[in-house]
Amino acid sequence: MERVHQQSRRSFLSQTGKLTTACAVIGLASGAAQAAPASTGRPASEAGATTLTDRHYYLSDVRLEEGFEYDGDTVIGTRTALHTLEIKDGKIAALHPANTTPPAGVPLYQVHGQLMLPAMRDMHIHLDKTFYGGPWQAPRPRQGKTIMDMIALEQKLLPKLLPTSQQRAEQLIALLQSKGTTVARSHCNIDPVSGLKSLEHLQRALENHRSDFSCEIVAFPQHGLLHSKVDGLMREAMQMGVQYVGGLDPTNVDGSMQKSLDAMFQIALDTGKGVDIHLHETNPAGVAAINHMIDTVEKNPALRGKVTISHAFALTTLAPEALAETASRLAAQQMTIASTVPIGGLMMPLPRLSEAGVFVMTGTDSVIDHWSPFGCADMLEKANLYAQLYRGSDEYRLSRAMAIATGGVLPLDDKGNRVWPKAGDDAAFTLVGASCSAEAVARLPARSATFHRGRMVYGSVGNA
Repeated sequence: MERVHQQSRRSFLSQTGKLTTACAVIGLASGAAQAAPASTGRPASEAGATTLTDRHYYLSDVRLEEGFEYDGDTVIGTRTALHTLEIKDGKIAALHPANTTPPAGVPLYQVHGQLMLPAMRDMHIHLDKTFYGGPWQAPRPRQGKTIMDMIALEQKLLPKLLPTSQQRAEQLIALLQSKGTTVARSHCNIDPVSGLKSLEHLQRALENHRSDFSCEIVAFPQHGLLHSKVDGLMREAMQMGVQYVGGLDPTNVDGSMQKSLDAMFQIALDTGKGVDIHLHETNPAGVAAINHMIDTVEKNPALRGKVTISHAFALTTLAPEALAETASRLAAQQMTIASTVPIGGLMMPLPRLSEAGVFVMTGTDSVIDHWSPFGCADMLEKANLYAQLYRGSDEYRLSRAMAIATGGVLPLDDKGNRVWPKAGDDAAFTLVGASCSAEAVARLPARSATFHRGRMVYGSVGNA
């Protein structure tokens, strides 16, 4: 299929990225996009239902994508139509024609032509340590500071954050839901200062939201697995229900790439857990670490499909041939990449990884903490940034960019066939005032309602 190329904004974003983050770069577009076309927005005067926990109900006038419109071989638009959705026991039970009347006793709600998008997934966030929900506090200057300097600062901050960490985590969950996100993977500090307290507080927060938010936890040795001697605490965390063993820059922080990675993998093998490591290193040590991790998974089939490399900045340093070989090996072992879609000098080869079969996902990382003040908790905004960075300004590529924010779930497949939603799917989605996915990615409309397992966890819908 022919895809129209437009001039990349990489040059502009690269320069801007030296001064700010994605939130600021696209803030103007975000602010200008809040008003959706009148035909797809719910009347502002209608209060509607703000609580929806029915086991069985209908949603009317839901806008779903039907297929692409073409000029020759070029996608120039997206066809949509209104439907009535039947939702039962957390699943989409059926898709009915518009204006379908539900059986007696089954509630009917009205969404007035809002577009239905798959629920967003934030697959790299730190819910356990954030300034969000408290008074404004900018980070200390980073100029001239090493990661060890930042760790030393964090050791002083953690005791101040712990007393309110559960409440702030819950407020951050609410922010995520307001942006259409109902699934996350949160890294959680395991360190000598907080011990297992950060984990206990995060687990309590998640327990309070078990019916409206799903979250995996990574035990994250932020102060170094070997450097802070937390092997025992990490193993305790695994016994507390944590799903992933974390790690951090094995050369720069732990001082021994192989010993650090082997210790991390040993915990995973001993406990049957997955791995999700922070790897920021871009020097040759970062490439060596990636190769060692692939080697380890190749030798241990139990780890296949259970390893994520977060950030993986070293991939930006590889020549095309080396990148192709590395991507092929990552894909063969079903290893995934979690990227925040960085701007500036670290232009990650995300499209090339995806083309090679590597599953790429995105996340917020920091949301207003001592590392960064810019996190917006908006995965749709990550899709917008992805489209800007990788020449995705046409209808087709805009619609494809949304996959990075939804865990690969898209309403239309690459040929324009509707594959979502369908009967039997989880009722996990968000409603926006947009005409199609491409417009939503480009203009970032406000989310009017978010649903998780059939339950409305944010926003409102109209009373029919």
